Amino acid sequence: MSEDRTSTHDPKSKGRSAVSNGTALFLEADGRSSWAKRFRDLVAGHISDLGGSDCLSEGQRALIRRGAALGTELERMEGRLAEGLPVDLDLYGRLAAHQRRILESIGLVRKAKDVSPPDLKTYLAAKRKAAVS
Repeated sequence: MSEDRTSTHDPKSKGRSAVSNGTALFLEADGRSSWAKRFRDLVAGHISDLGGSDCLSEGQRALIRRGAALGTELERMEGRLAEGLPVDLDLYGRLAAHQRRILESIGLVRKAKDVSPPDLKTYLAAKRKAAVS
């Protein structure tokens, strides 16, 4: 039987890499280091911020991974700074700028939270409604 080579997507997980099918985090590393765990946490957080994995394109996932890698390295550098160890601040600044651009390009933006107190009438109405419920 002839194999159809026109398709670029193999739905069987055995025909895809472990990274593609979600059973591995990296091609080479095993994912058990503290760096890998933090990377995984950042990836999961960014994916959640964007509405979940089902809402993302492969390109967005790739950018999330790049942004998370930069974030993990930046956090490592911050840890060194906290210990009083030398860090290349020029590199730190460039990595932070690269990460910001990546995160902006996939739509992660800081949204200001409204922290102004409600007016008295709105506050009392909410209290009455909560008491009735």
